[in-house]
Amino acid sequence: MSAPLLDICGLSVRFATRRGAFQAVDGVDLSVAPNELLAIVGESGSGKSVAMLAIMGLLPWTATVTAEHMRFDGQDLLTLTPRQRRALIGKDVAMVFQEPMSSLNPCFTVGWQIGEALAQHTPLGRRERQARVIALLEQVGIPDPVRRARAFPHQLSGGMCQRVMIAMALACKPRLLIADEPTTALDVTIQAQIMDLLQTLRLDTGMALVLITHDLGVVAEAADRVVVQYAGRVVETQPAATLFTHPHHPYTHALLAALPERATGARLEAIDGVVPGQSDRPAGCLFAPRCRWANAHCHAVKPLPADAALGRALCHTPLDDAGQPIALNLENAA
Repeated sequence: MSAPLLDICGLSVRFATRRGAFQAVDGVDLSVAPNELLAIVGESGSGKSVAMLAIMGLLPWTATVTAEHMRFDGQDLLTLTPRQRRALIGKDVAMVFQEPMSSLNPCFTVGWQIGEALAQHTPLGRRERQARVIALLEQVGIPDPVRRARAFPHQLSGGMCQRVMIAMALACKPRLLIADEPTTALDVTIQAQIMDLLQTLRLDTGMALVLITHDLGVVAEAADRVVVQYAGRVVETQPAATLFTHPHHPYTHALLAALPERATGARLEAIDGVVPGQSDRPAGCLFAPRCRWANAHCHAVKPLPADAALGRALCHTPLDDAGQPIALNLENAA
């Protein structure tokens, strides 16, 4: 097995607030292999985007980022100087942000904005950059790319702007692309086109892709491996093929049960309660207040990950292949 392109151990992100520190990401372990499509799923507030923004170095000054290690292709991201980070981010590691209309600068044409990335990271001259911009717009499926390059963001549709964001991220041929909800607020037809585009580009270029999404249908169809995140922690990691048939963490099981296509009665399944915030984080398992199988031990003691056969489920009583809880050895919980 090849060495991971991205290797993160114990990533934590804390934000300073008026009422103290808020733990947005809590000890996340993550690895991405070359050419792998890793999907990260979980409710809003689970810390998915924050963890990826920490990798990009795009968090505000109120954030404190710590980790045992955070490496890209063996390079320590925690010790990069500003100059080294600027040379890496945008070139070898790129990101498609969640809101294309707010991520693009309304004062400049989309062609100029794509060209800015090329000017920063490549030795191309002005005419070469212009030709590369047109080629990128054509590559992401934008019709009449010469005219569109001269357009401002407000003159393009949401789907077009999302394609522009993808073109900008791909401009310098990154080895790792992070796509944060790339199909949000797009109609179903455009969603399918965007995902087909990302998949095609991944297979053609060999880049690794981290996909942050709420769309479990996209995950089932496209992902190689899935990380389930809850309240800032990774609660399960499995290949996509087995996660949907044998979820082992009660939270993963509840997420899948809430899918409309899995509804067996007149009402859809729902997960009661909300993701814990700054002032209501449980002492034990973070999912315990919402878990149907939680007991007193779950509420009092933090769980440790189960073994790989159980998806590394962060649970005292992970579920077996039949969806029934297994009581693990609780003496090792901490």
